[in-house]
Amino acid sequence: MLSDLKVKLFADGADKAQILKWHANPLIRGFTTNPTLMRSAGVTDYEAFAREILDTVKDRPISFEVFADEFTEMERQARKMAMWAGNVFVKIPVTNTHRHSSIELAGMLAHSGVKVNVTAVLTLDQVRSAATALAGGATSLISVFAGRIADTGRDPMPVMAAAAEIVSGHSNIELIWASPRELLNIFQANDTGCHIITLPEEILVKLQNVGKDLQDYSLETVRMFHNDAAKAAYKL
Repeated sequence: MLSDLKVKLFADGADKAQILKWHANPLIRGFTTNPTLMRSAGVTDYEAFAREILDTVKDRPISFEVFADEFTEMERQARKMAMWAGNVFVKIPVTNTHRHSSIELAGMLAHSGVKVNVTAVLTLDQVRSAATALAGGATSLISVFAGRIADTGRDPMPVMAAAAEIVSGHSNIELIWASPRELLNIFQANDTGCHIITLPEEILVKLQNVGKDLQDYSLETVRMFHNDAAKAAYKL
């Protein structure tokens, strides 16, 4: 079933061992990171980590995110990251922490040859603005955080379908379903026309469950409950 999908699977994380593991899997077509994931993984030297990963990940796109809040420093960081390797996409957050739009910067970078990934996008207005700015520039990505939309009680499917329609008019832009919450999101991303879905380790390890026989899965669940009760030595 996975081989029938049009959506590309990207591994999302900053653990070196996990990145190298998934790099060996041909199902994984690219990689994404962010400062939060890097901090959680214990990364202390941003550039050293990135260059170490790039020594292995040379054949697939990988996104690294700027961490400055002022646009002049964002630009400096973005241009430096873009020089690390030809497969680097530079993540630019859709706004800075003061809610000032980063779209103008993202567009300028894209039109100067930097591969941009506009990230932390949650609204269709943001998608439209990003698509307009990136259109005609370098190959770029727009990461819509569908999982965070779902976390607010809203159905992300209509938003992602509309976002895919907006992006479809621009040959240099691909749409990412970001922040997934479950394996099902892969198939939802595919159905809505997203080009890419980013998957953390906890979802990637569930890929083996795709198409699994539900009767067998039911039996595994029953055995799990039984074995755990036995291990706990419960008595009534």
